[in-house]
Amino acid sequence: MTTLSSPSALGTQAARRPLLPILVALSGAHFLNDLIQSMIPALYPLLKEAYRLDFAQIGLITLAFQVTSSLLQPLLGFITDRKPWPYAMVAGMCATLSGLLALAFAHSYPMILVAAAMVGLGSAVFHPEATRMARHAAAGQQGFAQGIFQIGGHAGYATGPLLAAALVVPRGQTSLAWVSIVALIAIALMTWTGTRYAEMRKAQAASGKGKPTAERSHLPQHTVLLAMIVLMVLLLSKNAYQAAFTSFYTFYLIEAFGVSVKLSQLMLFLFLVVGAVGVVIGGMIGDRIGRDRVIWLSILGALPFTLALPYANLFWTGVLSVIIGFIISSAFASILIFAIDLVPHRVGLVGGLFYGLAFGLGGISAAALGLVADAYGIVAMFKICAWLPALGLLTFFLPKTRPSPA
Repeated sequence: MTTLSSPSALGTQAARRPLLPILVALSGAHFLNDLIQSMIPALYPLLKEAYRLDFAQIGLITLAFQVTSSLLQPLLGFITDRKPWPYAMVAGMCATLSGLLALAFAHSYPMILVAAAMVGLGSAVFHPEATRMARHAAAGQQGFAQGIFQIGGHAGYATGPLLAAALVVPRGQTSLAWVSIVALIAIALMTWTGTRYAEMRKAQAASGKGKPTAERSHLPQHTVLLAMIVLMVLLLSKNAYQAAFTSFYTFYLIEAFGVSVKLSQLMLFLFLVVGAVGVVIGGMIGDRIGRDRVIWLSILGALPFTLALPYANLFWTGVLSVIIGFIISSAFASILIFAIDLVPHRVGLVGGLFYGLAFGLGGISAAALGLVADAYGIVAMFKICAWLPALGLLTFFLPKTRPSPA
């Protein structure tokens, strides 16, 4: 079996330390960006009632929101690999701000779709450049750096539904305009981060430590291609299952157990917040035991719990959802770093591709699962998608990874 050594584990990394101020600022920007992004699914019960939408139309909102990001992220990542643009995040957040305001005052379903697409555009601009910043600020400690960066995103994605339940659901759709304050704070933080990152890159270039040509994979091209395909399929299984939760878990709880909208959103928050912990632990453990082993455990390991979930009562549904959220979320950091280590000279492209793929697959999956829920019922849909983690068996075809040296 071919073995993959992390390029970041080579060279003089031991003599350098991660730049924590930049990593913490990136994590904070990720928190604010994903907090706004996650408020859209949390508004689905309100929008469904106000506009008399069916589940397929709910899925199309997710599709409009996520496919915009999916299509643009790889392209923007490819462009910024050639010419990095530290202030791209600021431009992206401005697009998110315009989408927020449009969604707050939308009066028709088509306008909701356009507004959701604008919010997705902001995410498309943010992730490729932020991924590159985190890698350059890591000083070789990729698991740690990605953990710091991604915990902000996962925490923000978990907090969004809670903020929506407290602010928007009781006061109505127009109260979403108040979230523009969050976007303005994010713009200020991203401006500071972009300035610090530009200074850091100049210092690295002056010392000879910032050249991307120093990192090249030693694996044959066909091995890299096969591994990339496998990683994409694994991401599909993970994100398709998570799309069932982010888009339809609240409806499942309301239909199966008759809970209130607020309680259903609180339980969705619990599912998402443990994902913030899982992604950090998964990334850091991958440094020690190898990323392929973490992927085995986090995707295939979730299968027994996903199969049990549709047959559990309310209490055990909550317990199982927390376990599933923790286990399955731990895969993303390892998948992303694994992919970057395959082609380390294309950080922006890979970051854009995998973040974009995550959004796009989530949107397509949400639309497809909405059709299944309309045809067979929301409970049956959860029983069907419970088998998705079985695709984790494809991890067998990934090259082995060596743990990073201490």
